[in-house]
Amino acid sequence: MIVCPNAKINIGLEVVSKRPDGFHDLETVFYPVVELRDVLEVVKAGSFDLIQYGLPCDCPVEKNLCYKAYKAVKERFDIDPVNIYLYKNIPMGAGLGGGSADAAFTIIALNEVFGLGLNKAQMAGIAAGIGSDCPFFIYNRPMLAHGRGEVLEPLDLDLSPYRIEVVTPCLHISTAEAYAGVDALKFTPAAADVYGSEPLAVRLKQDILKWRESVINDFEAVAFAKYSALKDIKKDLYARGAAYASMTGSGSAFYGLFAK
Repeated sequence: MIVCPNAKINIGLEVVSKRPDGFHDLETVFYPVVELRDVLEVVKAGSFDLIQYGLPCDCPVEKNLCYKAYKAVKERFDIDPVNIYLYKNIPMGAGLGGGSADAAFTIIALNEVFGLGLNKAQMAGIAAGIGSDCPFFIYNRPMLAHGRGEVLEPLDLDLSPYRIEVVTPCLHISTAEAYAGVDALKFTPAAADVYGSEPLAVRLKQDILKWRESVINDFEAVAFAKYSALKDIKKDLYARGAAYASMTGSGSAFYGLFAK
């Protein structure tokens, strides 16, 4: 079976609080970008194997999220071995969710190949054990996300009048480093709440041209402080007519929304 895992962008990404378990509570909107996709094929085989093409990745098989997805399903249903062929086209380490999408679509494919009969909620439950972003890709529609990103609420948001342009710099931003930077900027006595009292979902109902002041990715300030050239990417997107531009995830990719 062949599936095409797609990327996502974050519209707004606010770190709400630090949790006792070391994670952070977030508020963000996940929006699918179906124009940017990997290709993944799952076939029954005598032994498990993962074969990857496209963009290079030095991740060992045991740490690959496709393998973790297969292992999670096998632990529940004792399915036969498979070969997974993965063509990587979504840039890695850029905040576009490619690895999470691959894991979620592996679960979807395994469900079909082995006739497991899982519904989306059941598949999302398995995906949540693999990564915080993974359940979103099971539903693959605009979602307001809370918690670590795994608590999802459907959101009526239609960006079809806009073309989504993704710009991916040739640099990788460490997620751990990004969160440490946000902690230093945001959770201090001098930190100010720049968002006001309105929830993100309410702010997104404003005219899109107002989003640039009220819909903010907390990780941008950290990234700009370390990589000043990233500011130029965002400025260029606006200079070329983007109605809204932002970094996605903890970086380093940016996107612009351009009226079609």
